[in-house]
Amino acid sequence: MNDVTFRRPIHWSSTALTDVGCVRKVNEDTVVDMGIQRLWAVADGMGGHQVGDVASQKIAAVLAKVYPHAGLSNYVDAVEDALLEVNDELIQLAQASFDNQTMGSTAVCLVIKNHVGVCLWVGDSRLYRLRNYKLQKLTRDHSQVEEMVQMGMITPQEAETHPHKNVITRAVGVEHDLFVDINVFSTQVGDTFLLCSDGLYNAVPEHSIAQLLVDRSTQVCGEELMETALANEARDNVSLIVIKGEPGRV
Repeated sequence: MNDVTFRRPIHWSSTALTDVGCVRKVNEDTVVDMGIQRLWAVADGMGGHQVGDVASQKIAAVLAKVYPHAGLSNYVDAVEDALLEVNDELIQLAQASFDNQTMGSTAVCLVIKNHVGVCLWVGDSRLYRLRNYKLQKLTRDHSQVEEMVQMGMITPQEAETHPHKNVITRAVGVEHDLFVDINVFSTQVGDTFLLCSDGLYNAVPEHSIAQLLVDRSTQVCGEELMETALANEARDNVSLIVIKGEPGRV
């Protein structure tokens, strides 16, 4: 017999939750849980701008129409094209109906094919991966304080309490030339992914997020993360999607 390394299929289960939080009156976040197509996304409408909830919902509506291509590169291209399409649509809508006021939203998307994951994002919504009890952030915020951290002007610890920590430098619907960041990484049985808006990670520290993602169903993990954020008086809308990889059928 040939010496063949067999990689067992992975079954991905997911739970998506969103809540208005403890301060805001309108939920401007939208979650996309398309587990069968292996596509998930969180969009956070920009607070203080015109109808952020409409912006995030339009992102969700366009992503829902993306064809789940068999080839990963074509699938990723289709998701990126969808974000570019809704970017143009939001700019045109703002010009036509809102006197050129900005309609913007962050977006973080996860696509998984076989044992490869791809994250596409704009703004400061995040993707985390928990592997072997270690939490890793797979996105880098498009924000003013993140740029300051990268330049060595402030420390990551100082960034957490910086007065400009909510100022983002990139979003869907803000500029005609939209650049979508992409990160490609491996996936394996036992991985847990978390997509979330800033309403979650600003209310729940990363060490607590890691603890709450361990050894439970996606539903339980998601509910406990949400309960913790609300117990900590989340000052923004809170959205999250928990995705876990379990052994699939051979």
